[in-house]
Amino acid sequence: MSFSNPRALLPTFFLAVVSTVLVVGVGGCTPPDNGSGTTAQSSTAPTLPTIPYAPTTSTTTAASADVDYRSLLLTASDLTDAEDTFVERSRESQPDGSPGASAFFVNGDDNRAIIDTFMVYPDAATATSTLKQAAGTLPTLVTGGQPQPFPVGTDGVVVSGTAPDQDKAITLIFFAEGKALVRLEFQSAVGDDTTSQFVTNVAKMQQIALRVGLPDAK
Repeated sequence: MSFSNPRALLPTFFLAVVSTVLVVGVGGCTPPDNGSGTTAQSSTAPTLPTIPYAPTTSTTTAASADVDYRSLLLTASDLTDAEDTFVERSRESQPDGSPGASAFFVNGDDNRAIIDTFMVYPDAATATSTLKQAAGTLPTLVTGGQPQPFPVGTDGVVVSGTAPDQDKAITLIFFAEGKALVRLEFQSAVGDDTTSQFVTNVAKMQQIALRVGLPDAK
């Protein structure tokens, strides 16, 4: 299967200003051809989805945006297990100049993808309030599933189903860890959903990385 642009899954909420929320796009990078025979469509990292960003002051935002958070993202080796070997297609710091980081991974068979994105806010209260706004849009991002509480981080929520065009299975997670808001998306073939245990393990690893590595995480 091939992975289409996740931005197509986003409602207007993520693409416009909501009250004082400044929506920030998370752009993917196009990696060079590695000669593996993978098609350009599947090996090219998509434009990653947006999550809302609500800074309190321009000074705070500028200071945070100067930090390179890429080391706090998961790596391909973190995601690799006995069933799948993942490779990294892109890794970006300060997406569109906003505090945070994002990475895009695919497995060796090119039939599974993981998008790991987090944004960093001035404080934990802003992260959790933004999470609540984002969680309200989950039914429009994933069809055939109902959002459920997710036992990782603060106010974690998960939904599993298919993409609106039903061309792939999707599991989407939001949770807060301190002043960071995490968005994890797992894509696979319809009928071959990512297991809940794997999803939880990945989320816990990202939570721990932020808890340990993010200054003033709480």
